[in-house]
Amino acid sequence: MEEKIVIVGAGPAGIGFGILLKKLGIDDFLIVEKDIVGSTFFNWPKEMKLITPSFTGHGFGLLDLNSIAPDTSPAYTFQKEHLSGEEYGEYLEILAEFFELPISENTLVKNVVYKEGTYTLLTSKGEINTSQLVWATGEYSFPNKNGIKGSHYALHNSEVESWNELKGEHFFIIGGFESGIDAATHLVHNGKRVTVLAKKEWWNSEAADPSLALSPFTLDRLHQAKKSNRLTLQGNCEVTEIIAENDEYKILLADGRTFFSKTKPILATGFQSGATQIEHLFDWREDRLPLLNGYDESVKQPNLYLIGPSVRQKEVIFCFMYKFRQRFAVVAKHILDKLDLPYNNEIFEHYRQNQMYLDDLSCCEVKCEC
Repeated sequence: MEEKIVIVGAGPAGIGFGILLKKLGIDDFLIVEKDIVGSTFFNWPKEMKLITPSFTGHGFGLLDLNSIAPDTSPAYTFQKEHLSGEEYGEYLEILAEFFELPISENTLVKNVVYKEGTYTLLTSKGEINTSQLVWATGEYSFPNKNGIKGSHYALHNSEVESWNELKGEHFFIIGGFESGIDAATHLVHNGKRVTVLAKKEWWNSEAADPSLALSPFTLDRLHQAKKSNRLTLQGNCEVTEIIAENDEYKILLADGRTFFSKTKPILATGFQSGATQIEHLFDWREDRLPLLNGYDESVKQPNLYLIGPSVRQKEVIFCFMYKFRQRFAVVAKHILDKLDLPYNNEIFEHYRQNQMYLDDLSCCEVKCEC
């Protein structure tokens, strides 16, 4: 099978990019998904919700922060400000069906080989060839368990179906950013005692960029959890090893301290880039994210693009939906110009008007005076 453009991943990045191609009149493309559309969102812990609020403000040029296409709004669809993972997954399914996107679900990409201008995807359903490959596998399916010896004794937060199901009285959470505090607040709400061990005191960050500080949604829940007197926040804690011993777990820190837990420690250590699946096709930054040119294209191999939360342009972070969706049009236009394919430029202008065409990064310095 051969397709002009192949997108790997049917999450918000892959579906959003596919919608743009459809709007541009491009039909010769395929979205390949190892599971079903929006599958990672259906795998979120039951209680987890989007931290960015959804609000419908299209009439005033304000696109819903969690929308991945102009003229759509999860807030309008579900009449909610903070959607659950299941609800957002349904939003993606609705869009995929409405725009009649060509998607091959339950198709696992096992390997990608590049030779003489062609990418060959070796999948569970056979080979797929393309000259333009767009990698949109996200991060949630790739939990970061590196750096801590004995991490297999812990439970990564992405492996939890519901915080209500965890048995025990006192839980230790390793990691104090969004997922760590989210886990802590739910456990405290369930009457548990919780100790958070974090390298950095994210709860005290003064950064205005939400990629570098806890969101207001999370901070508000944190303040409520602290009132219970069942939550302990410990910063400057670098966990180096977890040891299972005599029906308890020893949590060792770099400074020599040791904590003891009767319950499995919970890893809230974040995720790796999905691009690690095809690590050989990218050069890598010091922060273990792919090195990209100004069109979000691999600097190692031509015509390989990255879209989604792992995109970085120098120090600009695109880890939220409302951030990485701004790069869809940049990538699409570069591909179409390369292929010399005709397109309606009014579509790109519509995306620009909806803050979905960010080709000038000089405006990305985040400041807040008060």
